Amino acid sequence: MAGHCGTTPVAVMLAKIATADRAALLDQWTGIHGKPPPKSLSVSFLRIALSYDVQAAASKGPSARVLRDLKRQTTGNAVATASGNLCAPGLKPGDQLLRTWNGYTYRVTVTEAGFDLEGRVWTSLSGLARHITGAHWSGPRFFGLTGRRQEPRTRPAVQDQPAVSA
Repeated sequence: MAGHCGTTPVAVMLAKIATADRAALLDQWTGIHGKPPPKSLSVSFLRIALSYDVQAAASKGPSARVLRDLKRQTTGNAVATASGNLCAPGLKPGDQLLRTWNGYTYRVTVTEAGFDLEGRVWTSLSGLARHITGAHWSGPRFFGLTGRRQEPRTRPAVQDQPAVSA
């Protein structure tokens, strides 16, 4: 039966991936990517990644949203967390966030790896805000990155008020 979902070329490839041993998965990875995968990848991850590759190729590539997010990440227009999620779009490495809390001004530098505060790198603004305050905060909100304000503050930071500088 032509067109039946269980017999399409993609379905056949996915079935082969699901039952392949590690050596076959490594060969397939090398065939698709032109180089062997990192040694630390598990068989389970190889199956997931190769299944994605097969489906993306069959559908003519990743979605426009995925491509847009990748472009933002690779052009420095956003910082990605360790999990790959975009946080605080518009920030780029080298930007600095200033926040005064309980009489102390914290200067956070945006880096490729996340957010540097006094030599310690945080992958999450919310985790950093929790470290500073001891309470749960939305990190972007704590640092004044959300809301209606589109321009940076022109007045100095007031105690317990966020400020952003570039």
